[in-house]
Amino acid sequence: MTLLIPARNEADRIGETLRGAWAGLRSLALGDAQVIVIDDGSSDETARAAWEGGATEVVRLEVGRGKGGALNAGLRQATGEVIVTLDADLGASASEVAKLIPPVRDDQADMTIAAFPSAGRSGGFGSVVKLARWGIRHATGQEIEAPLSGQRALRRSLLKAVGGFAEGFGVETGLTLAALRQGYRVQVVPTTMRHRALGRTPAGFLHRGRQFLDVARVLIRQRAWRRQGD
Repeated sequence: MTLLIPARNEADRIGETLRGAWAGLRSLALGDAQVIVIDDGSSDETARAAWEGGATEVVRLEVGRGKGGALNAGLRQATGEVIVTLDADLGASASEVAKLIPPVRDDQADMTIAAFPSAGRSGGFGSVVKLARWGIRHATGQEIEAPLSGQRALRRSLLKAVGGFAEGFGVETGLTLAALRQGYRVQVVPTTMRHRALGRTPAGFLHRGRQFLDVARVLIRQRAWRRQGD
């Protein structure tokens, strides 16, 4: 099993996230897991903090490639048949990764997606989630509660079939849409994970604006307006 954590300027948080993730992995007797942090062009000490926090490998990208690009860089180093992805800012709640792996390991699902508690899921911004849900529902007829969640476990074969991770911040929507269209089993798993919310700040609005555009690009690229079978 390989855990991928893309990180950009997360020196203050990545260590706690790694310790939480290791606690969850060890609870499943996965103490020998491959844990890769992808430093996506950070200007701080993210890479050093990742080593100190327990990463088994750190991939350093001199120039930021965005979340999808960082995940693909990590995937090239991955050896596991089950791939897990987590955001770098989960902190201790990363231990909830233990809920995502069993359904894939036990062949109950091909991909699991972590649903956050409702108060922490959208940070007050629902337009991006609504767009992603609409695109997935329109294209596949299926409702996915947490289409933007970056916390997932999935089979390597699924990733290969869909061509890896989509670039930018539309990665989760693209992955979900492609997997459902190809008939893979997707299961949403309730968790108590939490991440650092940007809130109604200039940085928060900028992030959500970029995320909205990335999701829209993925839906256009995958022709989400076309229903399954059309």
